[in-house]
Amino acid sequence: MTQQPFSRPGAIDLSALKRPAPQAPAGGAAGAGAQGGSAGAGGGSAYSVTVTEQNFQEVVESSMTAPVLLVFFSASRLPESEQMARDLATVVDEYDGRFLAGLVDVDATPAIAQAVQLPSVPFVMAVLDGRPQPLLQDVLGIDELRTVLQQVGQQLTTQGITGRHQPRAAAPTAEGEEPAMDPRYAPAQDALEAGDVDRAVAEYQKLVSANPADTEAAAGLAMAKVLQRTQGVDLNAARAAAAADPDDVDAQTLVADLDMLGGHVEDAFARLVELVRRTSDKERDRARDHLLGLFSAVGNDDPRVLNGRRALASALF
Repeated sequence: MTQQPFSRPGAIDLSALKRPAPQAPAGGAAGAGAQGGSAGAGGGSAYSVTVTEQNFQEVVESSMTAPVLLVFFSASRLPESEQMARDLATVVDEYDGRFLAGLVDVDATPAIAQAVQLPSVPFVMAVLDGRPQPLLQDVLGIDELRTVLQQVGQQLTTQGITGRHQPRAAAPTAEGEEPAMDPRYAPAQDALEAGDVDRAVAEYQKLVSANPADTEAAAGLAMAKVLQRTQGVDLNAARAAAAADPDDVDAQTLVADLDMLGGHVEDAFARLVELVRRTSDKERDRARDHLLGLFSAVGNDDPRVLNGRRALASALF
């Protein structure tokens, strides 16, 4: 087994891939070979992707977020290398975004092999910030791959490299079929369906603690906390308390939560923006932080959140 310390040498030369690869005639032998090769190692799981000459640069650029492991294989030259590529994709998925596996069938993508000056197959190259580092060039079993990735993960942690990839989009489903849910969210969703809000909060918190960049988990956590805070609350009594004391942060944030549950998102935002405008110091910070949590629950790309952020900025400054 050949494993090198993880470092950051020069960037990959992509000049050989500037032009689109020539297209083989429909039904021709070259087209059939590329098609078969792309599917061979089973790319396209949550944290793996089949690399083509068209998406190679995009995959390399994703190493600016977290490491990419490019695994080069050839079923025609060494069938065992294809199985190793599958196994690496399996192990990478166990790291929840710490790595992205790029599966490169060199029979289908010879220009990539040329661009990286591939010495042999199998070959695993770690890429970080667009810079490659040879990692492996022997056939390893899945348990040996787990050991290698554990070592690499430890090296990354000691270097302060903690970024994570977002899960790749789920594979297309048949018309009318519901897309499969990311299994990482299943425990939280099961808890919500069972009415166990506290457990749902705990499950979402685990995901956010493991990967703060997971926006879907953050949104789930924020909404679960809204449910948690409003359990058993008397709606009329809560609204009466808020009307009686417009500057009571606890009373106003509780009604904002209730507005969220009732679908009155803009009302919830407006209530808290005005509370920020009227309060100061710690009370203002509490109101602002609560509002930011509601923004997360709705989603940062939602137009109502964009408007709410503008209103909050105006209230603060």
